[in-house]
Amino acid sequence: MTRPIKTLYVVLFALLLLPISLLALTRLADYRVPEQPSVLDGGLAKSIERHYDENFPLKQAGINLWAAVEYLLFGEGRSGLVIGQDGWLYSDEEFAPLADGQRQMRDNLALIRGVQRQLQERDIQLLLAIVPAKTRLYPEHTGSHRPSALQRSLYPRFHRAVRNAGIAAPDLLEPLQAAKNQAPMFLRTDTHWTPDGADVTARALSEVVRSAMQLRGEPQQFVTETVETRAHEGDLTRFLPLAPLFASLMPQADRLQQRETRAADADSDDLFGDRDLPVTLVGTSYSANPAWNFAGALREHLQRDLANHAEEGGGPLVPMLKYLQSEDFENNPPQLVIWEFPERYLPMTSDFTDFDPQWLAALKDSGERQGLAAASH
Repeated sequence: MTRPIKTLYVVLFALLLLPISLLALTRLADYRVPEQPSVLDGGLAKSIERHYDENFPLKQAGINLWAAVEYLLFGEGRSGLVIGQDGWLYSDEEFAPLADGQRQMRDNLALIRGVQRQLQERDIQLLLAIVPAKTRLYPEHTGSHRPSALQRSLYPRFHRAVRNAGIAAPDLLEPLQAAKNQAPMFLRTDTHWTPDGADVTARALSEVVRSAMQLRGEPQQFVTETVETRAHEGDLTRFLPLAPLFASLMPQADRLQQRETRAADADSDDLFGDRDLPVTLVGTSYSANPAWNFAGALREHLQRDLANHAEEGGGPLVPMLKYLQSEDFENNPPQLVIWEFPERYLPMTSDFTDFDPQWLAALKDSGERQGLAAASH
């Protein structure tokens, strides 16, 4: 359907929905105010909301209708989403200016340097894998939307700061740009990379490792296979609640090649066994979610097994801090830690409530003494 026909479709549906909605609103007449309504703390509002949810059958229709109006008339979704062109969706974290972004960058860079110092004390090498933003790799689909000045400068500033601190952080943007004409490196409707993007990144990191150090243990062959190709509705589609009534307006789902990596020698296929693993991977959902097979691609290209301490939903700093306090770090120190760190997280805050403030302050102070915060300028 063309856009005018889609708009007419939504308007006609709204006209049909209006009298039904007015009739359904009569359900609110059955609402009984609590004996002691708590107005100031929002208790009364929550009580009305619960009654509305339980007795108003057209709630989902209203959500779909309003989402369709915003999408068709204004080209917008819910807060958190930026709608690009050609069915591409982006997180607004890659566009929005952050009021306190500069200070937060300095704090996070100090923590990164503090982490490096902790690893150095155990004679562990750190390889920082700075993942370029989706907008940086695919700016041609952002339409009229442009990242803020801070976001545009983030990737080179991040690299310059860690380079000045002596932290290895290869440029991953160049190999991803070179490969994006052969296969998609990021998903259209998701914040994450594709298995191809993860594989390109793993190959580039492995080349850096081989040129810089000799990993302990004997090389081990790993084989990666595509187990299925399926439709994938990206995490960004949650910010566009058009289904089920207007599911036809949704961007076309991505096609995801689900891959799995296993040891070539079946007798040595002990990926989760108690062995001396030379490499540890720490990071975000880019590394933790098996849909992208980043850990598997690293195993294949490094020819070594690894321990994966990445976590979803907490950003890159929290999983690393957890790892530094883990029994695995204490009892089984690796030779190399690969820290996957999406660039957009550098100026963002993290939830550190589960960590000792004094320990965090000491870690940050250790990084600040090394001058990383000054290097960020």
